[in-house]
Amino acid sequence: MKSLTGSMRMSRRGRIGLIVVFVLALVLLFPLRLAVMLSGLDDRGVSASQVNGSVWGGMFGDLMLGNVRIGNVYAALSPVQLVVARIRMDIWRENETAGSLKGAMTVGFNARGIDDVTGRVPVGLAFAPLPVSNLEMEKVTVHFAAESCAKAGGRVRARLASSIAGLNLTQGMSGIAQCDGQAVLFPLVSQTGLERLSLRIWRDGRTSAQMLVRSGDGVNAAALEAMGFRRSGGNHVLTVSGAL
Repeated sequence: MKSLTGSMRMSRRGRIGLIVVFVLALVLLFPLRLAVMLSGLDDRGVSASQVNGSVWGGMFGDLMLGNVRIGNVYAALSPVQLVVARIRMDIWRENETAGSLKGAMTVGFNARGIDDVTGRVPVGLAFAPLPVSNLEMEKVTVHFAAESCAKAGGRVRARLASSIAGLNLTQGMSGIAQCDGQAVLFPLVSQTGLERLSLRIWRDGRTSAQMLVRSGDGVNAAALEAMGFRRSGGNHVLTVSGAL
């Protein structure tokens, strides 16, 4: 009888051990692709040509945020954020052509955003016809809660792919991210302070850009107006809208 009882205990312990091993294996090897689906990231404009590996160490092949191509990035889930019911996916990119990029994507209850993003992010034609080619970010954080911007910070520099009516914008235009109602606002200023560019991005990916150029002796008014700028007091202003 004692032998039978001992065997039953060992059998029970064996089953519990197998369950523990199975759960640990499931957690450690949980596929990144399945995590993306369960988190709803794929319904929030995040897509990739391929998703490989586990949530603790995987890779997005040709990652897209809306229409913005980020490229191949590595990803790893932060276990600490799971405690507060948030999914934080740390991402990083090492690419000689596109440059390095690191930061995180976060998803919570009716909320999403980016955290501590540093690196170059291309914007495609989101702000066309203004030739903004990419945004260089330094520890940029943006959180949306419901339909509103809840938190924003970090420095952003807009780089232009070509000149605008002869203006000297080779150093780009920079400023600090901030919330502006439902949108995140990047209020950017040129090195001379004569040009200002206000970029807004909404949670659903809509964008708008307003560029203001102070009129003066060195400004080619005819060239600006040919691009679509309109006189407004002592300035030339162009406002466009688009989407990421």
